[in-house]
Amino acid sequence: MRTLLVTGSGGAGSSTVAAAAAVRAAREGRSTLLLSRQPAPVPGLDEVPGLHVRRVDGRRAVEELWGAHAGALGALLPHLDLPPATSVVPVPGAGELALLAALGAADADLVVVDAGPLADGLALAALPGSLRWWLDQALPPTARALAAVRTASVAAGAVRRGPLDTVLDLLPAVEGLLARDRLADPTDTAVWLTTAAQRSAVPPVRRAATVLGLHGLRVAAVLARVLLTAGTGEWWSARAAEQDAARSGLAEVAPVHEVPELPVPPVDVTGAVALLGGLELPASGGPVPPAPQRGEGGWRLAVPLPFAERAEVGLTRWGDDLVVSVGEDRRSLRLDSLLRRCEVTGGRLLAPGAAAARLEISFRPDPQQWPADLLAAEERTR
Repeated sequence: MRTLLVTGSGGAGSSTVAAAAAVRAAREGRSTLLLSRQPAPVPGLDEVPGLHVRRVDGRRAVEELWGAHAGALGALLPHLDLPPATSVVPVPGAGELALLAALGAADADLVVVDAGPLADGLALAALPGSLRWWLDQALPPTARALAAVRTASVAAGAVRRGPLDTVLDLLPAVEGLLARDRLADPTDTAVWLTTAAQRSAVPPVRRAATVLGLHGLRVAAVLARVLLTAGTGEWWSARAAEQDAARSGLAEVAPVHEVPELPVPPVDVTGAVALLGGLELPASGGPVPPAPQRGEGGWRLAVPLPFAERAEVGLTRWGDDLVVSVGEDRRSLRLDSLLRRCEVTGGRLLAPGAAAARLEISFRPDPQQWPADLLAAEERTR
């Protein structure tokens, strides 16, 4: 496991948990990098041997990108009055993009990502797939090949440089970013979710598990903040019942580790690590990406969608991509060479609403793309 992604509901202590996990890993002898968009939650992290801490600033990343390319853009479009880098307003998602870039550039045995609130963590998980999709739509492989020819022609002086070439200059950077994506291999990525032990926290955690499953990731543990001290009276009874109900619901998502609710946050590294108690760092990441399985008359592909319901799941085919939707979330899955030559014959959600829920898509050979002798052989094996 090379990457640990920590995210959770606001105020549940995801930054502190991420810091504690990074310290634990460094003390175990692994070179560790802690990435966060927040200030260090506890002092002393920089003094832990083997641990490096980097704070990612989305605004600064946008300023650096603008500063690197504004000169070339201004030379091509002299009629525009371009603002300085210090006046550029970051676009939505700049923070997640900067975090993904820092993750791709990381050189450590383990990178612990403090992804912040749940919405930001899920956006980070979805970002690489979204970038790949937009890159393929704007510049499909054939267009990228022509772009490479044009870039070479410009370099040789055979073609004058224009605004298009400024855009093409960004292409290698985006492709390099996606090539270094540490989240691309789910078997090397584990996810911890932090939350309060309350009934109201269960639906968002279940929803997070669904969205993460859509993007190929799986929750390794839920760290629930609980009151460990016993009390008497009506308030304590109600609070205990609330925690018990939450434990039961959260346990359906992943193993639950209880984090004591403290009167004040930990004030040092030792206090932060103590929150983990006996919880071990994940030894592996999520499941192997789904692969086609032979079935009657064709093949089947199963996409894990924990806790998804039938009414919210959608499925479409677009070219070589299979587009799966769950509510407002969507992912485009690139089909392998076998399934590209097949027709989608249907899809069904198995075990809806349960942790084992999965979308099963069925395929059959497309006669227009299969040689006749292969189709005949397929018929004989049924």
